[in-house]
Amino acid sequence: MQRAYRSQSGLDEFAVAREQFDRLVSQLGSTATMQSPHGEVEKLIWSDGMEVLRRLFQGHLTRRAHEEPLLSEVIGADNKVRNHRRKLCERPLESLFGEVTVQRIGYSQRGADSLFPLDAQLNLPDDQYSDGLRRRIGLEAALNSYDVVVARIEETTGGAVPKAQAEQLVVKLAQDFNEFYERVEHQSDPGTMKEVPLIVSLDGKGIVMRPEGLRQSTRKAAERENHKLKTRLSKGEKRNRKRTAQVATVYDIERHVRSAEDVMGSKENRKDVKPRPKDKRVWAGVKEEASEIVGQAIEEALRRDPEKKRPWAILVDGHKQQLTNIKSSLALHGIAKVTLVLDFVHVLEYLWKAVLCFEEEASDTAERWVQKRMLKILEGKSSDVAAGIKRSATLRNLSSKQRQAADTCADYLLNHRDMLKYDECLEQGLPIATGVIEGACRHLIKDRMDVTGARWGLEGADAILKLRSLFASGDFDKYFEFHKEKEHQRLHSKRFQCSTASFSVQLPGAA
Repeated sequence: MQRAYRSQSGLDEFAVAREQFDRLVSQLGSTATMQSPHGEVEKLIWSDGMEVLRRLFQGHLTRRAHEEPLLSEVIGADNKVRNHRRKLCERPLESLFGEVTVQRIGYSQRGADSLFPLDAQLNLPDDQYSDGLRRRIGLEAALNSYDVVVARIEETTGGAVPKAQAEQLVVKLAQDFNEFYERVEHQSDPGTMKEVPLIVSLDGKGIVMRPEGLRQSTRKAAERENHKLKTRLSKGEKRNRKRTAQVATVYDIERHVRSAEDVMGSKENRKDVKPRPKDKRVWAGVKEEASEIVGQAIEEALRRDPEKKRPWAILVDGHKQQLTNIKSSLALHGIAKVTLVLDFVHVLEYLWKAVLCFEEEASDTAERWVQKRMLKILEGKSSDVAAGIKRSATLRNLSSKQRQAADTCADYLLNHRDMLKYDECLEQGLPIATGVIEGACRHLIKDRMDVTGARWGLEGADAILKLRSLFASGDFDKYFEFHKEKEHQRLHSKRFQCSTASFSVQLPGAA
């Protein structure tokens, strides 16, 4: 049990907190409160209880100030000695309980920045917002608009933060995202995972940006816009106001061997239970180039399989630049044995467009046409299906315009036949659909970034995506601890010549 001790100053720094607590207890037992509805009692406890907590926090900080040792000098990282001391230098701190004041000793010297050892010991930020408040702002901003964030902070804490400051805090909070994942160590035993497939999947999703956040080519196109109507787009016109965010996911999944008939069968007739992704990490970035996110995905996979002994499958949608980025990154890391899989759902969409060249839309014959060809594709016969589609269009004497969708589908199958070896994937128990990444796009981007009327700045959009990625991967709490350590290094450790641990106060009675 931690030993209680009296302040060396002889003062009781917690007296005002006790006074507030006693006042609250007295109010709760008063005649008026004893006759109040429970909701009114809750409000009283919330408001006056929050003030008790604020005073407790203030009492602790005041005691820390009274117990701070007076050093003869402090040497900064610039090797300059600071021996001019000023006691009770104050700075405000907006906390979860309300504003408090931190008092500490400042060490200065002409021509050198002042240093405050107690700031380092407390790991105070470079602004006025506490760690607890920063964490709450991050939690709220990942889920809600900034207007809601400000209201929620005011409603559910004793603190307050303006909207502009909340946006800045979110950007600061997300700055260590990439380094955090570079240092993450996977706990899985490589020996037990060597037969478990390692899956990488990638996709892109547009975010409406402010003009300065658009890529140069998109911004120039937006500047050249000359729409026919002011209130809506005419047919064929584009807004040219979106920037594509690259989304990535890496996960482990147990093998799930099945046949083409199993895939095409109705859900009601499926007896087996599909395995669920494990150790799933999802993330998105709009600031980095797509090639950088692809590289991060490959590096994440390598951290899980550094010896490159596990079966790898990369699920794609067939986008040309995406494939170029993937192949470049694989070559860079010397990875040769990888199964590239074209998303089954994308292929199905092409078939549904092609069937309209031959059958009535939404007819039973159209559905049978698609099912028959999809079954063949799942059996590894995509080239035969492509040839058959082209042959059918020729035999029906369809014009170039009439057969356009059929030719597009056939060309798609032929151009991607190396990634359509579904028969081998099914036999090996590998996934063939990108449902995980599609869900990630919806969750990370659409559910938060597509708020009606929202237009994003580049830094702010990227920060929100990173925070949502941390939540989706279940890593936010670990990341926040890592971020606090990085903040200490940035703001404090690098400013002093000696370790900041030497500033710790030895408490009376401590061993």
